[in-house]
Amino acid sequence: MSFWNYFLPPENASAHGKSLDDLTLYIHLLMAVLFVGWLAYFLIAVFRFRSSANPKADHTGARSHFSTYAEVGVAAVEVLLLLGFAVPLWAKAVDQFPVATGNPETDPIEVQIMAQQFAWNAHYPGPDGKWGKQDVKFAGSNPFGLDPNDADGKDDVTCLREPFLLPVNREVICKISSMDVIHCFKLPRMRVTQDAIPGMTIPVHFKPTKTGEYMIICAQLCGNLHSGMKGEFKVVTAEEYAAWYAEKAKSGGAGGFE
Repeated sequence: MSFWNYFLPPENASAHGKSLDDLTLYIHLLMAVLFVGWLAYFLIAVFRFRSSANPKADHTGARSHFSTYAEVGVAAVEVLLLLGFAVPLWAKAVDQFPVATGNPETDPIEVQIMAQQFAWNAHYPGPDGKWGKQDVKFAGSNPFGLDPNDADGKDDVTCLREPFLLPVNREVICKISSMDVIHCFKLPRMRVTQDAIPGMTIPVHFKPTKTGEYMIICAQLCGNLHSGMKGEFKVVTAEEYAAWYAEKAKSGGAGGFE
């Protein structure tokens, strides 16, 4: 590993990752410009107002309105950045959330992700397209609270503390939650980071663009074994995903907890 790799993000493997990496680069460049500018101003001020050049204190202060104009200019630029760029770009990003069209071959893959101390679990609806009923009274060894008597849940796919699969070049919607404390679902290669909060289900989406094995980490201090809370998922071809999904569905998601 080269020296510069310690300062660079891991290789991107999602469709939206390049945009986020570019944004990060632009922010760092802006911060570098501001740092150099303020440092130059500081050095000029130190030199200009050194004691040897100003043996007597001047209590009058600034005699021009330049500082006022500069402050107004900075505030105007910040308003422009917020209203002209940040808000519209955020609204555009929100509008890009994938929506199902009724085509099972191209619709987003929906996965419920349940965090717990100290593991990650995944739950897919079965081939019938229906999520099994869930109730907190069934939670325990059954992290998703799936009702073992519900027919819709018999073919659901569950992966408890084990890797799960996703197809390449297809939108994925992960519905994030937690069964105990606040965790954080972080996929470094997919450029995804989202808190997992008990009692809430928060969706995030991404599109994997490269096959391979990827790590899930917890980016929120969640207990004494936080550092070991790691998971794994695999991005595979559509054919490999279909075969895996069909095989997992046979075991029965809710039925497996009876």
